This record gives sequence, structure tokens and C-alpha cells, in this order.
Amino acid sequence: MFWVYAGIVVSIASFFVAGYLYQWVKQQPGGSKEAEEIAQLIRNGASAFLRREYRVLAVFAGVVAIVILLFLPTPIWKSDFLTNLKMALACLVGATLSASAGKIGLDIATIANLKSAVASKKGIAPAFGVAFKGGAVMGMAVVGCSLFGASVLYLLTKDANAVLSFSFGASTLALFAKAGGGIYTKTADVSADLVGKVELGIPEDDPRNPAVIADNVGDNVGDVAGMGADLFDSNIASIAAAMVVGLALGQEHLVFCYATLGLLASILGVLFIGMGKHRDPGRALNTGTYITTALYAVLTLVVSLIFKYDLRIWGATIVGLVVAVIIGITSDYFTGDNKKPVEKVAKASSIGPAFTILSGFSYGLVSCFPALLGIGFSALVSYKLCEPLGASYAMFGISMAAIGMLSIVGMIISNDAFGPIVDNARGLVEMANMGEDALVVSDELDAAGNTAKAITKGFAIGAAGLTVIALLGAYRETVMSIAPEMDISFNIMDPLVFFGIMVGVAVPAVFAAMLMLGVDRNAERMVAEIHRQFETIPGLKEGKPGVRPEYEKCIDIATIGAIKELIPAGLMAIIVTLVVGFVGGVHAIGGYLTGNIVSGLFLALLMANAGGLWDNSKKYIETGVHGGKGSDAHKAAVIGDTVGDPFKDTAGPSLNTQVTVVSLISSLAANLFIALSLF
Repeated sequence: MFWVYAGIVVSIASFFVAGYLYQWVKQQPGGSKEAEEIAQLIRNGASAFLRREYRVLAVFAGVVAIVILLFLPTPIWKSDFLTNLKMALACLVGATLSASAGKIGLDIATIANLKSAVASKKGIAPAFGVAFKGGAVMGMAVVGCSLFGASVLYLLTKDANAVLSFSFGASTLALFAKAGGGIYTKTADVSADLVGKVELGIPEDDPRNPAVIADNVGDNVGDVAGMGADLFDSNIASIAAAMVVGLALGQEHLVFCYATLGLLASILGVLFIGMGKHRDPGRALNTGTYITTALYAVLTLVVSLIFKYDLRIWGATIVGLVVAVIIGITSDYFTGDNKKPVEKVAKASSIGPAFTILSGFSYGLVSCFPALLGIGFSALVSYKLCEPLGASYAMFGISMAAIGMLSIVGMIISNDAFGPIVDNARGLVEMANMGEDALVVSDELDAAGNTAKAITKGFAIGAAGLTVIALLGAYRETVMSIAPEMDISFNIMDPLVFFGIMVGVAVPAVFAAMLMLGVDRNAERMVAEIHRQFETIPGLKEGKPGVRPEYEKCIDIATIGAIKELIPAGLMAIIVTLVVGFVGGVHAIGGYLTGNIVSGLFLALLMANAGGLWDNSKKYIETGVHGGKGSDAHKAAVIGDTVGDPFKDTAGPSLNTQVTVVSLISSLAANLFIALSLF
């Protein structure tokens, strides 16, 4: 129990660090009255959306908790009432903490954006410091909440199923929060770009554009609140999967040990990161990640030697950690604004938008290979490394590789939240006319933030990949514990397994399509509203003094549309999972999860990397190459960016959460599938 208590202590320490950084950011100098007013509009819009979204999701979480109370792990009339009640309450706590993770991130991001914009007038180092510390508040709070919640829940229940239910609550909330935030942010971003940049040739964050505030709001509700909930979900799911397998082996203490040391390494890494003499924001973010990785490797090795833990398990954990870094480097190569793929797509844009799409999509496809190879390699090596310890230890090795991959998630979230903060800061600099020098600084930070977001998305998807393989093992462990006589081998020649694989492969594609069609429908409404305002508000297009667009109309369109569109896609994935289970039973679900994992990871990586590549190709052209802003190449690149927006910020990052949700629900409902399946 030592490591469970240690997890609680380190979690509390992370809360203190988050509180210190929050106060530090808050005390930085504010901006002009105009900048304060714009920042307040963004803050109000983001908070209003989150309140409305969470009201809807609270009802949904309540309904899910009631279903769990009635049916899981077994129907209430056949089981102990307290067991089902414990599962339902754990689900609600998971959903609540996941929502809190998003809210904490949103609060600090909407303060740090203005502070970073003002600091950009002093230079790149001060602006970077404010933005990174703002992101680090979210990193510390999110990982602290997940480890604290898992530790306390395990102390109270000693039940892996309760931790699975806790993870399911977090994952379900994250699924809808990421989908809703993604639809909101890309509705505004696509609409603002198409009308502002392509049609009218005005700058990205020109205050004349009615969608510009909604676009900045979207950065916060999608990339901050949504991503915070998403990575909270990935972290707790990896702990839950490892616990299910670890408890059967009496090794659950190792799960808490390595997770606790990961948070400790992230705390130390966050406190020591800085720009350094190179004054390169991208390099500073990467250096912080490498330092945290090295700290974690050393800490876990020393502790393993002191406590005489088997070094094979340590090795499996480090394999996951190293592969996570490799996936990040791969994403950096395919999306970085100083790398060959971005330069080549920018060059292709000078020929026309068709070539922008073709080249960007092709590089996105190629980028999937090294990442998927890395995930498969880490699963294979960790499995084989721990196999000599016993059959069940092999799957425990994969579970610990997932823990290793997510061990430095505190630093990863800090880097990720940095992206939308500097994106908003860049918008504030332009809208509040803070000067050309500040704009150059904020542009450089924004480009680094885009690459950081692409790297962290690749990391999150890779981590989800290992986690769901571990969850597949947890599912098998759950079924075997319920029905030891069943052979759960997922033989592809079994028609039930093959049926499940085919359905599982299709679900991520349909899920992604539903989300992107949601963006499409919503963006059409917003484009029409932008046109209406430019046509009916005298002097708006000309930028006459005192003429202000009706920003609130666009914010309302994005909010109402996102709330309307976020539920159907998530429900589809959950309902199809249950239908497959009740039709084909546990064997079909094994195939379903296999197909869902492979298809979901592939599409998520493709969309995240292609989207980041198109975005940075546009920014690369805006530096002056191939004709610069307003050129034909720039207009083609903007079209590529608007295609990539729902790829990288709506469908892509939501897919890894979808894979996690269906894996968790399969384990939780395994008892029902055994008792009630048609075949």
C-alpha cells in the first residue's frame, strides 16, 4: 500500500505546483483596455459553451450511471446492490474529474493568452515563459486528478472493476467533450478562414471578421478543455488496464509505483524548463520532454533496484516510454515548419489546391507507418520481455509499457496546452494592434505551438494504442474470471470473430465522418452569417472606426451546432458495441475490439499528422515563400488547412477516445455478453 499512499502525496504536491504557477501567471502584467475587452469576450464565450455542454453531458452521465447501477457488472436483481452502486458512483466520479480537468485548463488558458500576448512585446523568452507555465497548470492538475482519483478509489474499494468504471466515466465524458469542442473550434476556424482569407484576403485575426472571436473561443474549448479531458481519460485508462491484469498477479503496487514516479518526473521537468541560449521555443519544449524522460528512466531504475522489483517489468515500461518519444519525433518530422514534408506541400500549393490536398494526404499516410510500427514493436517487445515470468505476465508487460508511454503525460499536456494559449495570444496581438515586433514573436510561438500540438496528438494516439491493447488483455482477463472454461483466443477463422473485426474496422470511419459532417453543416450556417454581416452592416468590410461585427451571433451558431452534433457520433459507437456483444458474444467482441483498435489508430494518426502538415504549410508560405500572404499558393494552402482542421482537431483526436470507450464498455459488459448473446 506504500505506493498507493505515495501516489496520493505526489498528486497533492502537483496541485500545489499548479496553484503556484496559476498565481504566477495571473500576476503578470495585463494589456490595454482594448486587449482586455477582447480577452474577456473570448473568456466569456468559452465559459458559456462549457456550461451548456456540461449541462447536457451531466444528464448523459446520470443516465449512464443509472444503467450501470441496474445492469453492471450483473443485473441488480441478481447481484449485491452495493457492488452495482459502487460501480455507478465510480463512473460519476470519473466523469466529474474529467470535466474538472477540462475546466481547470480552460480557466488558466483564458488568462494566460492575454498575459502571453502582452509579454510578447518584451520578447520571445518572456512570452514563452508565460504560455508554458499556463499550460503547465493544466498538466499538473490533470495528471494529479487522475492519479489521486485512482489511488483513493483503490484504497476505498480494492476493486479493479470500480477503477474500470471510474475510467469509463472519464472516457465517456472525454469522448463527448472532445467531439463537442472539436466541432465548435473547427466550425469557427474553417468559416473564418474561408470568408476572411480566401474570399476577402484579410488577415487571420482581423477584428472585422465576425467569426474571429468564435475562432479564438474554439481554441480553448477544443484544444484545451477537450484535450485535457482526453489525456485525463488516456492516463486513467492505462492505470485501470494495468490494475486489472496486475491484481490477478498481485503486482498492482507496481502500477502505482511507476505512475507516481511519472508524475514526480513531470513536476521536476516542468519546474526546470526554459528557453535557454538558443531562444528556440520548439527546441525548449522538446528539451523539456527529453529531460523528463531521462528523469523518469533513472527514477524507476533506482526504485526498482532498491525495492528489488523485476527488471523485466522495468524494461517493458521503458520500452513504452522510448516508443512514445519516437512517435513524437516522427510527428515532428511530418508536421514541423522547418522540415521537408511541410516545404514540399508548400511548394505543391503554388500549382493549385488539388496538389496541396494530394501531397498532404500522401505524407499523412506515410507518417502512419513508423508510428504504428512503434506501437506494434513496443507491444511485441514488452510482451516477450515479460513472458518468461509467466503467461499472464506477458500481457502485464504490455500494460506496463502503456504506463511507461503515459508516464510523462504531465509534461506532454503542458506542451499541448501551450499551443492554444499562444494561438490565442497571436490573435490578441493582431486584434489589439500591439505592434509588428509582438506579432513576429507571437507568430514564432504559434508555429512552435502547432508543432507541439501535432506531436502531443501523435503521442496521445500512440499511448491510446498501447492502452487499448492492454484493455484488450483486461477484457480477456475479465471474461476468463467470469467463465474460466471459455477459450478466448480471438481466432480470425472463427466467423464470430471475423464478423466482429469487420464491424470494428468500420466504426471509426463512420464515427469520424459523423463528426466532420457536423463541422460541415455548422460551418455552412456560420459562413452564411458572416456573409450577412458583411453585406448588411455599413462600414464593416471597410473597417470604419467604431463599426463592430456581431461576434455573439457566430459564437451562438458554433455553440448550438456543437451541442446538437456531439451526441450522435458517440452514441453510435457505444450502441454498435453493445449490439455486437449481444449478437455475437464475447468472441465477436474480441474481434470487434481488434478491428476497432487497428482502424481507429490508423485513421487518428493519418488525420492528426495530415492536418498539422497542412496547417504549418500555410504558415510556412505566410513567412514570404512562394509569394507569401495573398498569393495563389497561400490561397491553396488555406484550402488545405480548412480540410485539415476537422482532421486534426475534431475527428483525429476524438478517435483515440472512441477506441478507449468501446474497450472499457466491452470489459464492463462482459458478464452480460456471456449470459445474453444471440450466438
